[in-house]
Formats: sequence, C-alpha cells, structure tokens
Amino acid sequence: MSHISPSVLIKTCLLTGLALIAFAANSVLCRYALEHDAIDAASFTSLRLLSGALVLALMISVHRQPAHSRSKGSWLAGFMLFSYACAFSFAYLLLGAAMGALILFGAVQVTMILVSVFTGNRLHITEWLGISLAFAGFIYLVFPGLTAPPLYGFVLMTLSGVAWAVYSLKGRQSSQALMDTAYNFLRTIPFVAILILLTYQNAHYSYQGIVLAIVSGAVTSAIGYVIWYSALTGLSATQAAVVQLLVPVITAIGGVLWLSETITLRLSVAGALILGGILLVILGRYYFVSMRPKVDTLDKY
Repeated sequence: MSHISPSVLIKTCLLTGLALIAFAANSVLCRYALEHDAIDAASFTSLRLLSGALVLALMISVHRQPAHSRSKGSWLAGFMLFSYACAFSFAYLLLGAAMGALILFGAVQVTMILVSVFTGNRLHITEWLGISLAFAGFIYLVFPGLTAPPLYGFVLMTLSGVAWAVYSLKGRQSSQALMDTAYNFLRTIPFVAILILLTYQNAHYSYQGIVLAIVSGAVTSAIGYVIWYSALTGLSATQAAVVQLLVPVITAIGGVLWLSETITLRLSVAGALILGGILLVILGRYYFVSMRPKVDTLDKY
C-alpha cells in the first residue's frame, strides 16, 4: 500500500466532510423552505439551478483554458440534472428531510447497482444478499401504516434518485469535472424556462425562500459538487460509495436540529436495511470480486 502523507489525508477528510454536509444541507434547506411555505417547489428548483449555473459560469470564466479544449457536458446530463432537482423539490412537499434523503440516496445506489447488473457484471452471493436487504428496506418503508411516507412523495424522490444516478454515471466519463458540471448546469436553463412558464401562476416566494434557494444552488450544490470532485481524487471508488451512505444520517441529524423532525422506528429499521444492504453490496464487490482473486493468485506463489 502506498504511503499517504498526513497533509493529503487531512485534506481528503476535510473535503469529504464538507461535501457530505453540503449534500445533506440541500435536503434540509429545501424541506425548511417548503415546510414554512417560504417559496413554492418550482421557484425553489428554478432559483437553485439558475444560481448554481451562474456561480459555475463565473468559476469557469476565470479558469484559464483554451475554449477549443474545454469539455462541455451533454444535453442528456443537463436534462437528468434538471429532472433530479425538479423531482427533489416537489417530493419535499410531502417528505421529511431524513426520509427524503434516505429514499434519494438509496435509489441512487440501487440504480447504479442494477445498471451494473444489466450491463453484464455478475454478482457475488453477498451482493445479491445486499440487494435483497435494500429492497426489503424499501418495501418496509412504504408498507401501509401510520408512519409510511406518502406514495406520491416516495415515487418522486425515487425518480429524483434515478435521475441523479444516470447523471453520476455520465459524470464518470468526464475528464474535466468542473467544465462538465458548469455546462450541464447551463443546459438546464431551457428546462427551467419551461418550468417557469408552466407554473408562474402558482408561484409564491418570500425573501427567506429566495435566500434558501440561492444558498442551495450556489453553495451546497455548485460549490458542494466541486468540493466533492476534489475529494474524489483522494478516495477509491469503494470509499466514495461507502462515505455517501453517511448523507442520510447527517440529514437526519439536521432534520432533528433545524426542522424538529422525529426519527421513527420505521425510518430507523428501513434505514438500517437499505443502507446496510447497500454497504454489503459495496464491500462484497470490493472483497470477493476485486481483492479476493488477487489474494488467491498471490497465495499460489
């Protein structure tokens, strides 16, 4: 194992922590704004994406790189980014911050695992067990009962997670993360314009709602994504996948502190099943698929 200097380790841990807090903050900010009726979901989505696009456009304008060599994202990625943000906001009209974050990040990871399966990757038995646990957690979460989330909110947040997963898979092909992210945000502007035209008659917003949406877009989304990409340079793919499972936990803490939310038994059990199942898939693939064959090969010699 190569030696990692303490300064690099501290930098990676700091950047990772800030990025995870930013991801969790998006849920708390959106839920707070909508719960307090400070802004409508469509306006929150529009301001979030427009402010994010503005900040990223300013960042790439000072990034000294020849225009002809710039990577410029794609329209598919831009549409997925818009779809994620739009479904995310409307889902939070119905879901608590912790519940929404659990569904979102669970859907993201499960989608990426299923894409891996459908593209030909064979799964180890531990990975199948993990997938089964995660799906059992989702079924338990929406099973009829007093503390079950509204089905409409669950479906919207699941769609948001699927869109973010597709966006993330597109991002894996990027060699210029900042450029691609900026241009993907800019590509959401036509979709935002359509959203505004369709919803302007029902729009309402306050100073507080506008500030919350702009902070979500300019800081916890735009700058948060840039910080995350910087953190990824010091993390393995397995480490990056595992640490993201902390986001629903951080969101739950934020929901308790700033939204007076309560952690129900259903949420706790479902969270343990979903996150535990995904963790089993990640670690199962890392050990049995990636590491174990190498160890067995070395043992032969």
